[in-house]
Amino acid sequence: MLDGMTEMRAVTIPEFGAAEVLRLDAVKVPSPGPGQVTIDVAYAGVNFAEVLYRQGVVDVPLPFVPGIEVSGWIREVGPGVADLSPGQAVAALTIVESGGYAEVVTAAADLVAPVGDLPLDVAAAVPSNSTTAFVLLDQVARLEPGQSVLVHAAAGGVGSQLGQVARMLGAGRVVGTVGSAAKVQVAREFGYSEVLLRDRLGEAGTFDVVVDMVGGPARRASLDLLAPMGRLVVMGNASGADDVALSPNELWFANKTVSGFNLAAYSAAFPADAGRALRRAVTAAGRGLRVRVEHMPLDQAAEAHRRIESGATTGKLVLDVRPA
Repeated sequence: MLDGMTEMRAVTIPEFGAAEVLRLDAVKVPSPGPGQVTIDVAYAGVNFAEVLYRQGVVDVPLPFVPGIEVSGWIREVGPGVADLSPGQAVAALTIVESGGYAEVVTAAADLVAPVGDLPLDVAAAVPSNSTTAFVLLDQVARLEPGQSVLVHAAAGGVGSQLGQVARMLGAGRVVGTVGSAAKVQVAREFGYSEVLLRDRLGEAGTFDVVVDMVGGPARRASLDLLAPMGRLVVMGNASGADDVALSPNELWFANKTVSGFNLAAYSAAFPADAGRALRRAVTAAGRGLRVRVEHMPLDQAAEAHRRIESGATTGKLVLDVRPA
């Protein structure tokens, strides 16, 4: 903790570009405003969203401290915060304003969840991916018990949670796709009954729900795989491919639905709902929701970004922010 200190370590984006632009800087320690808390960060999750910030795909003011999820201990509480207290171990979604790649971060109290005995490295891996899985499948896809689900990038951070949460919500057949044979067994460990290479989608059959964060050819193929009344949920474009045109006429002819989900926009518009989903995810993690975590030190944030961009990661990378 930085008691009495006015500056802290933080990884900043001073200019848009490749991973090398990330810089470890000294920045001012924040204070909480009304309805906010500050958190002494133990671990910060690393996500593709932060890569997009760094690349300038998402317009953010520079210099910018990325980091959409953290775990740690409540440092201070702002006016109007009644149910959190200094020293309490928590997980938090910092996705609205970012700032998690730092020793102290500000978070909306609505987007903070006590973690009890959950290890803090695991707690840092839950707010983005696990919360997304619950909101997406329950509120967006409206998954019904017994329905079938297909998830692309099943061995990745979000994919590793979607298969398990689909099972928790009563799904029937749960299938994952991966981009390489090396990831097949990894995906199987996260609740998928079947795992296919993405170039073999024609063998998959049809599904009630398809979740696509890959884009490109996978998006077009996903729409083709929907059963009547099926729902495609789009939540990313990790392939970097050009956008795919979808015909509204095709949707109403075939009784298919396409929805989008963005956790940042959802959390900004519906913070109380996002907070409830976060607490649900934390509870699930304490009851067996499996999160595969790998640590890297804060000063290796650039290397963490390279690994995310390469598609080589499985599970979740977290940055160890604790002072040496």
